[in-house]
Amino acid sequence: QVQLVESGGGLVQPGGSLRLSCAASGFTLNYYVISWFRQAPGKEREGVSCISGRDGSTYYSDSVDSVKGRFTISRDNAKNTVYLQMNSLKPEDTAVYYCAAALYTDCQSFTRRPYLYWGQGTQVTVSS
Repeated sequence: QVQLVESGGGLVQPGGSLRLSCAASGFTLNYYVISWFRQAPGKEREGVSCISGRDGSTYYSDSVDSVKGRFTISRDNAKNTVYLQMNSLKPEDTAVYYCAAALYTDCQSFTRRPYLYWGQGTQVTVSS
């Protein structure tokens, strides 16, 4: 059964950190582009970050304020898992975070391309 399962979300205070995991089963992640998206209440889903399966290149959305320098995407092919390390979290980072997989060779336009598999999401709440 093909599946993406996110974990690692939770409640954290502003300035805190979380590491989200996206574990794949039924297929091998390193052949895919893996991206993280998020959706806050009342807002559209937005792409956050992407990592290429071909060479491990990483991308961060220019339209998501201040993610660069705070979030880091990485992958562990041995564990068939992609991670999103989130530091210096802000209340505006509160959202459901989803990972998605697609058979592309790179992350160009990763926020606008269709994806083959999606996880169920994990809630991240940043609040004091």
